[in-house]
Amino acid sequence: MLDKLEQIEKNYEEITEQLSSPDIMSDISSYTKLMKQHRSLGEIVEKYREVKKMNEDLAGAREVLALSDDAEMRELAEMEISEIEANLVKADEALKVLLIPRDPNDEKNVILEIRAGTGGDEATLFAAEILRMYARYAERQGWRMEVMDASDTGVGGLKDAFAMIEGDKVYSKLRYESGVHRVQRVPQTETSGRIHTSAITVAVLPEAEEVDVQINQNDLRIDTFCSSGPGGQSVNTTYSAVRLTHLPTGVVVSMQDEKSQIKNREKAMRVLRARLQEIEEQKVHDAQSAERKSQVGSGDRSEKIRTYNFKENRVSDHRIGLTVHQLDLVMEGQLDEFIEALTTHYQAEKLKADTVTA
Repeated sequence: MLDKLEQIEKNYEEITEQLSSPDIMSDISSYTKLMKQHRSLGEIVEKYREVKKMNEDLAGAREVLALSDDAEMRELAEMEISEIEANLVKADEALKVLLIPRDPNDEKNVILEIRAGTGGDEATLFAAEILRMYARYAERQGWRMEVMDASDTGVGGLKDAFAMIEGDKVYSKLRYESGVHRVQRVPQTETSGRIHTSAITVAVLPEAEEVDVQINQNDLRIDTFCSSGPGGQSVNTTYSAVRLTHLPTGVVVSMQDEKSQIKNREKAMRVLRARLQEIEEQKVHDAQSAERKSQVGSGDRSEKIRTYNFKENRVSDHRIGLTVHQLDLVMEGQLDEFIEALTTHYQAEKLKADTVTA
């Protein structure tokens, strides 16, 4: 591991020099890619240098303990050794986690898909609230979120919605949000006070660039139509809405958010690329391991990954057994506790798997 860390540190220093090159600085694409690589390696290098400093301090304290005849100095050295050794164990574990091979999508922006599942109007209302929850979380992270398209209902809910979230390490933080989210509460229309259970699906797709997914124009069927609102009423009389059908896979993407057909087509292509990339990655993962399951399932209540119980002000993540009684804060975008716990859990699982296969 030491040789690997030394090589990473060397690469980091080389990239640091390249970033100051006028040629690189004038090439926005190359500069952006190098900056992301520099930032990624920087976390490892910073922790590695911290560990090296601890080891140097530990060696110095042990030397004092071995050579000093002063009782007070020896006592101080023993205390320092004990403290450094405890911190070194934590730092070594953190460094191992940082060395876990990263998903190449971690640095990417994401396309967030939210769809109402079982539960009728209550499911569509919850879909709208979950979209708002992620908007609040994105705002807290300093990210930019744009709702690309949404099919709303007459009751203020959403049948489905697509949003682009752009920022630093968006996919790495949101990747474990994919799945069925279940809500338990008394609907406003329920006169007897009976709690209803509804479900929605969330899918987090890393944005695919054109170089990642090549789409043959001959494989596309492009339809245009007038955009519509709740109940199917016409919103405008121009054919600005776009529907893309990828013939080889049968994937269909519709977009009508913009008044411009060109802009709707651009947005639809971004969603289509993300979906096609997800399909290809699913094939690869399925071939390599049966461990990876479908992100969202069918939207049935039984496939839940998280439950939001409004009566008890409780949110429970069923994958890691984490429950917090702060649903009101979670719905305002305070998702950090869940996201950090999920990341830690899956990093530990990956580290354990790598240790077993090593």
